Amino acid sequence: MEKAFDISMIESFVPTLLGYLPITLYILAVSLLFGFLLGLLLALPRIYRIPVLNQIAKLYISFFRGTPIMVQLFIVFYGIPALTALAGIDTSKMDPLYAAIATYVLSSAARAAEIIRGGVNSVDRGQAEAAFSIGLNGVQTFRRIILPQALVQAFPNIGNMVIGFLKDTSLAFSIGVMDMSGRGQTLITSSNHSLEVYISLSVLYYAAALLFECVFRWCEKRIKKDETRLVTVFDMSAHS
Repeated sequence: MEKAFDISMIESFVPTLLGYLPITLYILAVSLLFGFLLGLLLALPRIYRIPVLNQIAKLYISFFRGTPIMVQLFIVFYGIPALTALAGIDTSKMDPLYAAIATYVLSSAARAAEIIRGGVNSVDRGQAEAAFSIGLNGVQTFRRIILPQALVQAFPNIGNMVIGFLKDTSLAFSIGVMDMSGRGQTLITSSNHSLEVYISLSVLYYAAALLFECVFRWCEKRIKKDETRLVTVFDMSAHS
């Protein structure tokens, strides 16, 4: 039975839950790292409209952007053992942490692909033509000229994506991951103070989101300063 609200419980819950923040951040960091790499591979067929691969990438992106993350978690959690069983490999006792990371990699790749594609499309085509004129090939042009500028243009969206997935990691407990939310569920079971636990979780997630916002805001200002400096140098060299 739920006990009466006790605000003093929050003071004890916050430090306990904070001890599981590294697991949450680990899931977030690994998922986004590999998600961006996979997202880049998905974005290329969309950008260059490669037959067949473009349609496959479009379907992949549409599915993962159009289905709830919790549904994806259960599909991957139960799907991996089912697939490996066909090859005679038993993964039924796999740590749910790996299933959660795999899910967030697949899901973040879909969002990253669209962010990268939008950033690339925002780069002036004259940049590529200028690169070709000095002897760079297509791969070099994309890697050295187009992609860096695209990431700069997409940086605000990348920041929003990171914060969004920080909040999405709170659902990993649904498949048994012992992160902050998972630990919160055990505290609710043992203490019967669910409101206090959820308030504690909201404080920690909100604080982490604010920290990320500050970091991305600082990085964005630095990027804009560097862009302004480069434009100034270019203008001075052009007039000299």
